[in-house]
Amino acid sequence: QVQLVESGGGLVQPGGSLRLSCAASGRTAGSYAMGWFHQAPGKEREFVAAVSWNGGSTYYADSVKGRFTISRDVAKKTVYLQMNSLKPEDTAVYYCGAVLRGYSGTYYYSDKYDYWGQGTQVTVSS
Repeated sequence: QVQLVESGGGLVQPGGSLRLSCAASGRTAGSYAMGWFHQAPGKEREFVAAVSWNGGSTYYADSVKGRFTISRDVAKKTVYLQMNSLKPEDTAVYYCGAVLRGYSGTYYYSDKYDYWGQGTQVTVSS
């Protein structure tokens, strides 16, 4: 069982930055990867970024490459999403997910994740 709690969302102007955090707690049976997804009104949940169980590999949606950076502190069981050069189209609820026994072929798909946080709202607007 894993519990995830996101924080760090808010209102930011275009071109600004935010850093999201996702703290994990509880027991897990083995290795896991962590991912960030977002969901805008009327749209499906979309992949944003993921990081492997040991932080050695990262994956990004094309729309955020060069702007967002995912990282994790394994000891603290926390994953971060640094978001720079934010655009209005980044506005969405951002969710942190955990996929147990995941691999590169699973990170992009929301239905592969086992646990989710409650989400945190990110709004990019003047």
